[in-house]
Amino acid sequence: MADLNATFQKTLDKLLEEKKYSSVKDILSTMAPEDVAAILQDLDEKAGILLFRLLPKKIAADAFIEMESDFQEQLIKGFSDKELTAILDEMYVNEAVDIVEEMPANVVERILSHVDAETRKAINQILQYPENSAGSIMTTEYVSLRLGTTVGQAINQIRRKGSDKKSFYTCYVTQNRKLLGRLSVKDLLLAKDDEILIDDLMKTNVISVNTHADQEEVAQMFSKYNFMALPVVDKEENMVGIISFDDAIEVLEDETTEDIEIMAGMTPSDKTYLRASPFNLFKHRIGWLMLLMVSATFTGMIITNFESALSQLVVLTAFIPMLMDTGGNSGSQSSVTIIRSLSLGELDFSDIGTILWKEIRTALLCGLVLAVVCFAKVMLVDRLLLHNEDVTIMVAMVVCLTMTCTIIVAKIVGCTLPLLAKKLGFDPAVMASPFITTIVDALSLLVYFGIAKLLLKL
Repeated sequence: MADLNATFQKTLDKLLEEKKYSSVKDILSTMAPEDVAAILQDLDEKAGILLFRLLPKKIAADAFIEMESDFQEQLIKGFSDKELTAILDEMYVNEAVDIVEEMPANVVERILSHVDAETRKAINQILQYPENSAGSIMTTEYVSLRLGTTVGQAINQIRRKGSDKKSFYTCYVTQNRKLLGRLSVKDLLLAKDDEILIDDLMKTNVISVNTHADQEEVAQMFSKYNFMALPVVDKEENMVGIISFDDAIEVLEDETTEDIEIMAGMTPSDKTYLRASPFNLFKHRIGWLMLLMVSATFTGMIITNFESALSQLVVLTAFIPMLMDTGGNSGSQSSVTIIRSLSLGELDFSDIGTILWKEIRTALLCGLVLAVVCFAKVMLVDRLLLHNEDVTIMVAMVVCLTMTCTIIVAKIVGCTLPLLAKKLGFDPAVMASPFITTIVDALSLLVYFGIAKLLLKL
């Protein structure tokens, strides 16, 4: 995309310099809104706003939605009242809500003053729902049909009002706002007679979600049931909106990005990497780095505590990095597997017994295989090839036994901590590689020195 933007930027710069605005408009009008947004954001502010104003109203609105919030704010501040109203009129309610949530108070006030009363009420309603809930990502624009409506009447209603709805492929049958059934446009088009009542065509086993349901769980339902849209009901079971497929995909993308950042030891950021300043990256990374640095102090304390034992057989020190790294990697494997399964809804805290039994058996297999390989490596490489006489069979036994025990401990820690975090209401991704590795490093040293003192009589 960077190469594409560079090519277009040169072309557009030349056309703008020559004031061939109609040519610029023609070029941008043929492009997808996402590409238009990317190109405009790469230009300087003045050129970006000028080009944006050349776009047809519909394309401009679609491109505006795809832009970063800081560029949106620049555009809004440069809009006339008429331009702002035109852009807002082309947006769906949930898209307007997304913009309002990112803007400063003075910009929000201006936006709300340029939408009609019904839209303003819908925006305020959605803003009242908890963050990351189904209600916060829904739209109130959907096709609602009444009982007793004929197929012909339903099709006419869709023709009249469908263009203003976020999704009209699935229609919902309601009575006094109660959700009674659903049917698709395909059902209507394939009906044998326009006089057939939708009551006879609709499916009554409608799956819906509550406004306060977690947005990530809702998004996963789209994958499970292959929905194009999902109805949202309030606590009185009144239908209040729908969540569309594209909104669910966006939620999954955001949640996955957030989990990856947390698992890497960073606080989540709402900025893309190229638009984040070094100071912004610093703020999102320094906290975790500081915590992990301080927590690593425990590892140093353990080594210091066993300093006298190490002084008697210094060769033991050479195997510490291998044991710590293997333990950390083993714990990370388990934690990532469990975190992924938790995010997909495949596991729950009640499965902890099954998980532990499976991980212990897996750890035993991994530990035994690695112990055999480790023994061969220690005896062949460290003793024979490197001629290290301090590496005895007993030392090799200590290292290999520690290897097996460390892997078992690491996998138990790696699978239980994410489950405990989930049970306590925290994001399981917090218990990922950096955190698990720090804990396992300390435990592996305790196991190592404990076995060494026992078998080597240190």
